[in-house]
Amino acid sequence: MPGFLLHFGAGIKCPHQIPAVVAPAQARVFVSGQPVATMTAQVTVAGCPFTVPGPKPQPCVTVQWQMPSTRVLVMGQPVMLQAAPGPAAAVCYSPGPPPGIPNGPAFVDLMQSRVRAT
Repeated sequence: MPGFLLHFGAGIKCPHQIPAVVAPAQARVFVSGQPVATMTAQVTVAGCPFTVPGPKPQPCVTVQWQMPSTRVLVMGQPVMLQAAPGPAAAVCYSPGPPPGIPNGPAFVDLMQSRVRAT
């Protein structure tokens, strides 16, 4: 499925509207002046206030991307793709046994829109 390449400065949020940060996993390929995000990059969320009844804190801490490129590789790793701004092809997880407890889809509201891949 085609999509736009994600990068370090992309605006990603957890379902509770807390920003997520893509940690650059490579520093050779850039789009819009930012490193391209590969599937090995860590996407983390800090400060999510989500709790479940009890109250038991269940904050989003990581984001697992579900849409890798099948044709474009950077340093041997597929890049992260996003079809368009809005709900992402990614799931936010709270702490727990790996990968954690799913809290819902991430949202992308800011991304580059010049470079597409499949």
